[in-house]
Amino acid sequence: MKTISGFDRIGEENAFAVLARATQLAAEGHDIINLGIGQPDFQTPDHIVEAAIKALRDGHHGYTPATGVAPLREAVSADLHKRHNVDSNPDNVVIVPGGKVTMFMAILMFGEPGVDILYPDPGFPIYRSMIEFTGARPVPVPIREENNFAFSAEETLSLMTDKSRLLILNSPANPTGGVTPRSEIETLVKGLAAFPEAAILSDEIYSQMTYDGMEHVSLLSFPEIRDRLILLDGWSKTYAMTGWRLGFSLWPDQLIDKARKLAVNAWSCVNAPAQYAALAALTGPQDAVHAMVREFDQRRTIVVEGLNAIEGISCKTPLGAFYAYPNIKQTGWQAKKLASALLEEAGVAVIGGPDFGVLGEGYIRLSYANSSENIQRALNRMEIFLSGQKIQVFTNTSLNRLLHKT
Repeated sequence: MKTISGFDRIGEENAFAVLARATQLAAEGHDIINLGIGQPDFQTPDHIVEAAIKALRDGHHGYTPATGVAPLREAVSADLHKRHNVDSNPDNVVIVPGGKVTMFMAILMFGEPGVDILYPDPGFPIYRSMIEFTGARPVPVPIREENNFAFSAEETLSLMTDKSRLLILNSPANPTGGVTPRSEIETLVKGLAAFPEAAILSDEIYSQMTYDGMEHVSLLSFPEIRDRLILLDGWSKTYAMTGWRLGFSLWPDQLIDKARKLAVNAWSCVNAPAQYAALAALTGPQDAVHAMVREFDQRRTIVVEGLNAIEGISCKTPLGAFYAYPNIKQTGWQAKKLASALLEEAGVAVIGGPDFGVLGEGYIRLSYANSSENIQRALNRMEIFLSGQKIQVFTNTSLNRLLHKT
């Protein structure tokens, strides 16, 4: 059987491969500390869970509109107004099964041979994977450490041409934790006037996770680009709902029906009880969200101080999301080899920088969505490993089990 050539170009998100290997090692008796996967280590708040249970008991078992139930789309629109002080039409909201779906939809709409799609590098790996699938030319927008991992408006605009069909932006950013300031975004928006046919996908999934008083500036705030702006956001990170597979997107008038048709063709609708859980998340108390971000902030301090204390490693302080992106060039290690060795020999799961783009060499990503205690243990192991010492990562229980078997 011969599939289309696009499938030969599809990449993947290596965080899941690392998670699988970490899970396997743990099953074999190794004590693994997972700082690889980008997933909050908190439980979904109780009132959200109860809303899904109530929806099931109330009989919400059938299909819903492809774009989502009306009360949820209205709540999304109200939430965007509350957070960004912008008006939006609930009819332009699409409820989707996770944030990746919006990337998939937008890139499918604009990607084809002969056009360019710009994306952040280092950045979320699915951007480039899907661009290459469509046959469009992926154009990396460098996200540089010397710019505090914010994108540069000047550099971004310099990469755009009359072939630029879609520009993907991400702030706060994965994997770097960078947050782009208002002044840079204003410069970019002004410059985009020269490229009126280029659509913009703004990935704002970490929009509620910023630190040190850093402002999140939504691209929705700029009316001059609203007619070509696609917003990506959702519940996975903010409400610790990764496994619920819930996201939303906001589309301009001329694209919303195309988005609806893709939904009809691909997934029909998001499951009904999850939508009522999402409604409870937006309209219910936000205490758990604020508590989670405060905890991430404390862990951020531990991570940055700990990394900068390790010889050969330096780490900029991330201003958003829950990732640190340390520079490991002075260790002498290549990034993916170090990430693999840390997992196999030190029991610490991290992700090598090249898994996030061609400009990722010399960096690794650590997620601080783990307990402060585990983060400190992981940092200690990294320091010991890089000093050349061996580490025993079998648990006492697993050692006893292995001894018993022998």
